[in-house]
Amino acid sequence: MSTSGATPIIAVEGLVKRFHLRHSMLDSLRGVPPKTHVAIDNVSFSLNRGEILGLAGQSGSGKSTVARCLTRLVTPDSGMINLDGEDIRAVGGASLREARRRMQMIYQDPYTSLNPRMTVGAAILEAGQVHRQPGSEHPQAFVSGLLEQVGLPAGTALRRPRELSGGQRQRVAIARSLAVGPDILIADEAVSALDVSVQVQLLNLFVDLRDQLGLSILFISHQLAVLAEVCDRVAIMNRGRIVEIGTTTDVFTNPQDAYTRELLAAHPDPDPSRRNKEFA
Repeated sequence: MSTSGATPIIAVEGLVKRFHLRHSMLDSLRGVPPKTHVAIDNVSFSLNRGEILGLAGQSGSGKSTVARCLTRLVTPDSGMINLDGEDIRAVGGASLREARRRMQMIYQDPYTSLNPRMTVGAAILEAGQVHRQPGSEHPQAFVSGLLEQVGLPAGTALRRPRELSGGQRQRVAIARSLAVGPDILIADEAVSALDVSVQVQLLNLFVDLRDQLGLSILFISHQLAVLAEVCDRVAIMNRGRIVEIGTTTDVFTNPQDAYTRELLAAHPDPDPSRRNKEFA
């Protein structure tokens, strides 16, 4: 695994996101103030160029909300999200579209993010042409090149999502993300629904894409063994806060926070020193 760069491509400072809980009409009439759930509480971290940063924690810890805030799918209440020095919380219109192009989300279930009526090739080509990517004026070469990059034959372009396996659909989702020329991939539980053997193949693909294209990747997962395999650094989240962050080896072999120790005790041993042995 290559060493991550020292220059942040994105820096998050003091990020806060609250969600208002359901408030009944009776509570309103009684003057009871609405309750809120703090999903992200003063979160700060950076993602370096060419780095794979893991974000770990139990369900409900705030991991996915962080991802949605970065891409402005939800709007943070406060804090800063600096993409190459520009706070994307303050942008809109064309600037926001460009920020979203540069940060592409890959979800746990790719089927929900692919149009079942479109062929694989049409979905990939559409993404490239909407963002006027070089080469998209030559549809067949553009699509087949991206499919080859994610390990799929060119003939996959003629198929529809329902005709593919879960692992193949995830590769298509990655190819479509690459079609827009991103700088950052945000993988939200991108392999957790797949068989172990398919997980291994996709993890290797993420590392290869980082090495070949210089991508930065925020890899969100509750599977610590997965993070131990691919990540340069890991941040541990608990109840909306990052409680520990450091190199993968340091965090997993010498955890400093009690929650990190509990999380490690509840999972199979995620020993980073076994990289490329169990996941070869």
